[in-house]
Amino acid sequence: MTTDTTSRGTRPSSFGVTHPLDMLTAEEVAAARDILVRHGKVGPATRFPRLLPVEPDKQAVLGHLPGTDDFDRSVLVTLLDTSTGQISEAVVSVTADAVTSWRDLATAEHPYGQPQYLLEEYGRAAEIVKADPRWQAAMARRGITDTTDTFVAPLAPGFFPREGETGRRMIRSLTFHRRHAGDNPWAHPVEGLIAHVDLTGGKVTRLEDDGDVPVPLDDWHYTPEHTGPARTTLKPLEITQPEGPSYTVDGTLVRWENWSLRVGFNAQEGLVLNQITFRDGDEDRPVIYRASVPEMVVPYGDTATTRYWISYFDAGEYALGKNANSLKLGCDCLGEITYFDAVVADDHGNPMPIPHAVCMHEEDYGILWKHTELGEPSHVRRSRRLVLSYFATVGNYDYGFFWYFYLDGSIQMETKATGIVFAGAAEPGTENPHAPEIAPGIIGPVHQHIFCARLDMSVDGPANSVEEENLVGIPTGPRNPHGNAFTYERVRLSRESEAARDANSETGRRWYVTSANRRNAVGKPTAYQLTPMAGPRLMAQPGSSAGNRAEFARHHLWVTAYDPAERFPAGDYPNQHAGGGIGRWVHADRPLTDTDVVLWHTFGPTHIPRPEDWPVMPVDYSGFWLKPHGFLDANPALDLPDWSARGHGGQAGTGESTGDCCH
Repeated sequence: MTTDTTSRGTRPSSFGVTHPLDMLTAEEVAAARDILVRHGKVGPATRFPRLLPVEPDKQAVLGHLPGTDDFDRSVLVTLLDTSTGQISEAVVSVTADAVTSWRDLATAEHPYGQPQYLLEEYGRAAEIVKADPRWQAAMARRGITDTTDTFVAPLAPGFFPREGETGRRMIRSLTFHRRHAGDNPWAHPVEGLIAHVDLTGGKVTRLEDDGDVPVPLDDWHYTPEHTGPARTTLKPLEITQPEGPSYTVDGTLVRWENWSLRVGFNAQEGLVLNQITFRDGDEDRPVIYRASVPEMVVPYGDTATTRYWISYFDAGEYALGKNANSLKLGCDCLGEITYFDAVVADDHGNPMPIPHAVCMHEEDYGILWKHTELGEPSHVRRSRRLVLSYFATVGNYDYGFFWYFYLDGSIQMETKATGIVFAGAAEPGTENPHAPEIAPGIIGPVHQHIFCARLDMSVDGPANSVEEENLVGIPTGPRNPHGNAFTYERVRLSRESEAARDANSETGRRWYVTSANRRNAVGKPTAYQLTPMAGPRLMAQPGSSAGNRAEFARHHLWVTAYDPAERFPAGDYPNQHAGGGIGRWVHADRPLTDTDVVLWHTFGPTHIPRPEDWPVMPVDYSGFWLKPHGFLDANPALDLPDWSARGHGGQAGTGESTGDCCH
C-alpha cells in the first residue's frame, strides 16, 4: 500500500528521490539522524553501526506511477551506545518525519549477536592492545621494541563463548609488524600472539602468547617503487565507442538493448539490482525483482590457536557496501564508463558519500552466434555485455562483484577475489597440512570464500515454481538397445524441506524457475535456468561454530517463500551470534508452488594458497549463470548488426574492412 506523506511530512522529491527503489540520498541520511536526535535517541556515546534503506512494499513498487510523489521513504537504523554496549534498532520515516518503531536488542541473551564494527573501532582496538603491558612484553620478547607502525588487525571473534565475553562487544586482534611507515605488514605476521579486546570496557581481557616462531622480516612489496621498472612489451589497448554507449540512464533506471533494471546500493549488501526485465516485442517481461549478494563467509581450516576461530562474515560483520572503493577509470573500468555514486552513513550517522561506487560499461564478448553453409558466406554476430560492478576492500582481501547482461537474455554473476593472503609464520621448511608455506617462513592457511546470492525471482510475474533437472543414463537393454541413449528428469521442489539442494556435475544438475501464468510457443511454462559453477560447500563440520553460524553455506541452493524480513542468509547480526538465518527459516516448510520464491545460491573458491598468490594475489573467479530456457520462443539476437558490413574489424594492422566477418 502506498503511504500518503503530503499532509504529515515531506515528499520524496524534496530529498532528490523520484522512485521508491532509488538509492538513499545524503539528504535522507542526514534527515534520519536529525529525527533521532529530536526524539532524544542520540547522545554523545551513540554510534551508527548500520543504516539501511527499508525495502518498500512490493505492491507499492509495482503500482508506482512515474511522476507520483506520495510514497514512504524509511531507513532501518542500528544504534550502539559505546559507553554501555546497549544496542537498539529503529525504523525512521524521513518522509513522515517520524520514528515509526524502536526496540532494544537483547544481545546478552541467547543467541546473542552484535552489529557490524564501526570504522573507529579498528583504531580503538589497536590503541587498547598497544597500551597493554603484556602485549608490549610479548613483542619485546620477539626483539621488537619499536611498535609505532605495527599493525594490530581488528578481527571478528566468531562465536566461542567465554566467561566475561558473552554479550560483550569483542574483537580478537592478531599482530602484523611494520618496520616503518609504508611497509607491507602482512609479510611480517607475529605468530601465536592473540589479544582479546572488550571494546566497551576498553581493555584486553586475555592475551595468548603461544610459541616463539620468528617474525619473518623479508621484504615483500608489490608497489611500483619496489618492484622495479614496468615491462615495456605490452602495447596500448584502446577501447573506444565513438558514438557513445548503447545504454540510457534516467536516475537509477538503466535501459540497454532489451534489458531494463534499476541500480541500488546500500551499506551492507553493496550493489543491488532491482526490477530486471527483458523486452520481448513490445513487452517488458519481468525476470528478477531483486538481485544482490547479501553475505559471504570466509572460514579458515587451520587448527592453530591464531586461526581456528576465524570465519569472517564480510557483510554481516564488516559491511561490504560501507567498505566499497571509489572506482577509477583506466584501473577498475575501461571504455565508455558511467558511474553511480552511493551514500552510506558514517559511524556518527552522518552522510558518507562514496563517489564512483558502481561502474557501468559495455564489453565486447566474442562470438554470440555463427554459421557457415558449404559454399556460402559465413554469418556471424558478435556478443556484447553490459557490466555493472563494484569493489570492496575488507582487511587484506579485495572483492569485486560483477553482474553481466547479455544480448541473448542471459545473466552472469561473477566475483573476483584478490588482495593479500592472510598469512601466518612458521619455521622455514615446516610441513603443515592446514597451511602450506608460500614464501620462506610465511604460511598461507587454507580457507574458503563462500558467497551467497539472493535472487528474488519474478519470471513473468511473482507466481513461480522451482524444478531440479538431472541427466540420467539408461542401462543398455530394451529402453537403450544400442547403449547410446540418455535422458533428463525434472522434479519439482514443492516445499522448503525439499529445496536445500547441492550441485552435481556428474548429472549436470540445474534448477529452473518456471512461470505459473505463461507458456511458450511449444506449450511449456516459460522459465529461467540457474546453472551453478559450484565449488566445495562449507568444509567446517556440522555442530562447529562456523557450521552453526554459516549454515547457508552447507548447500549450493536454498529456495524459500518470499518474506521481506529475510534479507540476510546468516541473519541480521551474525557477529558473535550463535547461529541463525536460512537454516532456521526453512523449518517453517512453506509451500513453493506457484508462489513468490527466493533463490539463495552459494558459490565461491576454496583456497589452498600457492607461492604465486604472494605477495599479492591474482584474481580468483567464481559465479553462476541465469539463462532463459523457454522464456523466449526463439534466439532473441537474430537481428544483431553484421559489423563487417559497416566497415569494422578489418585486416590486422590496416584498419580497413575486408568485407568478411571477423572472429
